[in-house]
Amino acid sequence: MEDVSNITKQALLNISKSSKDATPKIYEKEFCKVANEIEFDVEECKYFKYALSKISQSELKNSHVDKIESIYDLIDILLQRVEKKNIQIMADLMAKSMQPSISIKLDEKLEAFSIKIGDSPSLIFEDDIQHEIEHFIEQRFEVDKKVLARKTADIARLITLMNKYLGDAIDTGKQGSSNILSIKNKISSLDMSRSTKQELSTLQNKLVSAASNLESEIKTVNDNFTSGQNEIKELENRVKELEEELKKTKQTNKKDHLTGTLTRRAFEDELIKFDERFDRLNQDYAVVFFDIDHFKKINDTYGHDGGDVILKTFASLLMKLTRDIDIVGRYGGEEFISLVNYNNIDELFIYINRIKNIVNKNKFIYNEHKIQITFSAGIELRSNNNDPQSTILKADELLYKAKHTGRNRIILWDGKVI
Repeated sequence: MEDVSNITKQALLNISKSSKDATPKIYEKEFCKVANEIEFDVEECKYFKYALSKISQSELKNSHVDKIESIYDLIDILLQRVEKKNIQIMADLMAKSMQPSISIKLDEKLEAFSIKIGDSPSLIFEDDIQHEIEHFIEQRFEVDKKVLARKTADIARLITLMNKYLGDAIDTGKQGSSNILSIKNKISSLDMSRSTKQELSTLQNKLVSAASNLESEIKTVNDNFTSGQNEIKELENRVKELEEELKKTKQTNKKDHLTGTLTRRAFEDELIKFDERFDRLNQDYAVVFFDIDHFKKINDTYGHDGGDVILKTFASLLMKLTRDIDIVGRYGGEEFISLVNYNNIDELFIYINRIKNIVNKNKFIYNEHKIQITFSAGIELRSNNNDPQSTILKADELLYKAKHTGRNRIILWDGKVI
């Protein structure tokens, strides 16, 4: 305690001699400096050094803090890190909100715009970019409305036709029944003992006429049904085609248009199913976060087309090495996520090691270029957490740690590194 008092006094004295204001930042810096000179360990100062070692050189270079001298400067950089990640998430959400939900066609301008804000998320704060976003969102609703109107028009037409022919049949049946009932009543009222030949002849003519009329009406209805049958059949086939198209569209909207993996929304739907099995059947699963290392450098070197090829190839590899009972989704940018069922831990080791070995031992091809890539990953178990969201957050934290402690590594739930 006496050492701390002496360090405090000396720190304040040094500040006074330097004519600096004794702000918390200045004091903290001078306090740690004096403690270090007399080789006295202070927990806060040691933590500052440790935390500083976890900040990557690129973050130090790109930060607004020219030189980190205190814990306050360190906090500035950490806040910048959080802000950058939040902006990336906002940019991904913006890109998804502009895409039509029914129409499977993606406008080339919208696709180019989505790639632009995906590469530079901070653009979403610029006025002209925000106006473009508003325009694309308005377009989205118009495109969806037109597609929906076209898909429902034939169904409405089929219902109208069926109502018409059914109504004709009912009206004809009623009229025919009425005529027959009238003739029946007349026949019942005749006094056959007093009936003359003329009366019987008249009745016969009425019966023949009624039968002819009924036959003609039934023929008309049959002709209408026959002529309308082909049209109804054609419409039925078109409705079936629309059902298949809508089903296909629904499936397509679940897939990321570039990589073929599940979209963020589709992934979250599958996550609910995984967690239901976890609660009901005690089927544990792991969340695996993947991130391609130095992806910005790949884009800068080979352009967005080259970057897209790397993303598609990496995604294809993940889907090929992931079982059908498990899933792979694109979480945003160059980040992918998988949900993996397992009965024992060895299954997870086999899965992740197989992916790592194949990626590290092979080069990805773009045009005539052979590009070597690596990835970082974080793996967390559902059973270690209270809910699926906490599991995802922990896996993301492990990925972040892998990215900032050297890359090309996988950090497991227990801290082990592959």
